[in-house]
Amino acid sequence: MSKANNPLNDPARRAPETQLVHGGVMRSPFNETSEALFLNSGYSYPSSEHAERLFKGEIPGAHNYSRFANPTVDVFQTRMALLEGAEAARGFATGMAAVTDAVMSQVRAGDHIVASRALFGGCRFVVEDFMPRYGVASTLVDGRDPANFAAAMQPNTKVVFIETPTNPTLELVDIKAVADIAHAHGAVLIVDNVFATALYQKPLALGADLVTYSATKHIDGQGRVLGGIVLGSKKLIEGDLHTFLRQTGASLSPFNAWVLAKGLETMPLRVRQMTDSAAAVANALAGHPKVERVIYPHHPSHPQYDLAKAQMSAGSTLVALEIKGGQQAAFALSDALAVILISNNLGDAKSLITHPATTTHARLTEAARLEVGVTAGLLRLSVGLESSDDLIADLLYGLDQI
Repeated sequence: MSKANNPLNDPARRAPETQLVHGGVMRSPFNETSEALFLNSGYSYPSSEHAERLFKGEIPGAHNYSRFANPTVDVFQTRMALLEGAEAARGFATGMAAVTDAVMSQVRAGDHIVASRALFGGCRFVVEDFMPRYGVASTLVDGRDPANFAAAMQPNTKVVFIETPTNPTLELVDIKAVADIAHAHGAVLIVDNVFATALYQKPLALGADLVTYSATKHIDGQGRVLGGIVLGSKKLIEGDLHTFLRQTGASLSPFNAWVLAKGLETMPLRVRQMTDSAAAVANALAGHPKVERVIYPHHPSHPQYDLAKAQMSAGSTLVALEIKGGQQAAFALSDALAVILISNNLGDAKSLITHPATTTHARLTEAARLEVGVTAGLLRLSVGLESSDDLIADLLYGLDQI
């Protein structure tokens, strides 16, 4: 049988690990093994007629400006779409650019957004503070109960926005139930899937319309570059979202896209080990006398454990710890750590810990923080690639210093 007849020529028949190594590759005449990096802003055309047809959209797959189309960015987008099971994708300069453009591209003045109140601080700002400036009202609800979304829907609700698990308290939102509610009212469901990663949770398969990622996190996974991506149907991605990207210019640079595409090659290996270590940390600290509670989606103590097991194939890489003694105790633990670094980033090869009340959620009032479970003693731990034994020993030492 010839190579041309090999069933694995079809990318859809390849395992995710294989897709993330070979997906979207477009080799130049030099037949390089590593993806080419196209560091260019513009393109030349063989004739004026070709340029005219290109700008009319009559030549599919061609490029005319790297603000909204570039071959290296194409590789990253295609690779992510294969992993996500999406028809199309667009890369953005940052994760916040991806979220902001995903939301703004789907609404107009006079529309309404329903969102879960437990959101990353920057995402909550977009919904709660930024969009009302442009005539788009919002309602925040407790996302743990789908009935709260149903009660908040209005005739002019066009977008429902959630993240699950939530940042930083690892609450869950039932994606399928909320998707059904959104669609019954003619609204689009947007899911920020950063914490679960595309390896462990498939929002599109559960009914979501758009999925967003900060590619800065697990996709790069080594603290090198910024990036974001939005995935969904061709209609949504190639329609208003692409127009918004094209006109606002929140473009992913070719170099960053190349780094992110290379990061995807090792993402399954990295995230699996990080997840195994996160579960080990959660098990080791559960029941510690100085820990009020350990929050991890696949730990039996999680209040939404059954939903986590049904919706996520693994618990992923984040653990939240509520330390007895409030901020002073949380600071004492963090400041005593030798391996785990204090940083507000996550999904990195290095383990990182942060105090959300004074960093990622500092702009919220104390009442708003407590409403979503961000207490003075809460710490968010992003588990990296170090030895899990070392991480546990580091945390136990830190707890001893309280």
